[in-house]
Amino acid sequence: MRSQRNTFQAREHYKTPEEELSETETSDLLDKEFKQNIIRTLTDMRRRMDEHSEHISKELEDIKKNQSEMKNTILEMRNSLEGLNSRVEEAEERISKLDERLEEITQAEQKREKRIRQNENSVRELWDNIKCANIRIIGVPEGEERDKGAENLFVEIIEENFPHLRKETDMQVQEAQRAPIKRSPKRPTPRHIIIKMSKIKDRERILKEQKKGHK
Repeated sequence: MRSQRNTFQAREHYKTPEEELSETETSDLLDKEFKQNIIRTLTDMRRRMDEHSEHISKELEDIKKNQSEMKNTILEMRNSLEGLNSRVEEAEERISKLDERLEEITQAEQKREKRIRQNENSVRELWDNIKCANIRIIGVPEGEERDKGAENLFVEIIEENFPHLRKETDMQVQEAQRAPIKRSPKRPTPRHIIIKMSKIKDRERILKEQKKGHK
């Protein structure tokens, strides 16, 4: 029994040269296929890496390009801002000068208005004085003052109506003339003769005597 088992095992371990060659070839084939697979895998990986590297390089170039464009844009914006700041400063300077000029004009206008008011007051005072110093004589026919003179007519009227005034005071006439108002054909009343007295008190005395005469 033991002899049969050994014989079987011996048969099992014994192989022919053809069988051994076949195993060697098979191993070589397997090694070759494995190597080819490895090479293909490595080649594919290399290709993918190259493609990925190329893609990354392109992206980096795009990024660099975008960075360059952004730098140019930032530089342009900075230059624009500097230009705007310069124009703003110029505008502020002009506004400041305009404000100063406006202040000067305002002050000059205020001074001018003040002078106008002062002149108006002076004219008003002068006119009031003129009005206060004036005496109007009515009813003297037109042309009579040319023959005798307006001042002489006034003196005659005073001597005739208020003889004592002429003796008591030395009344002086500054100016005597007809009123410049034109005569109306519908109203042939002679124009008034306006007598401007040198002293207001003389006018007041004449008016006072006139009021006494009417009482």
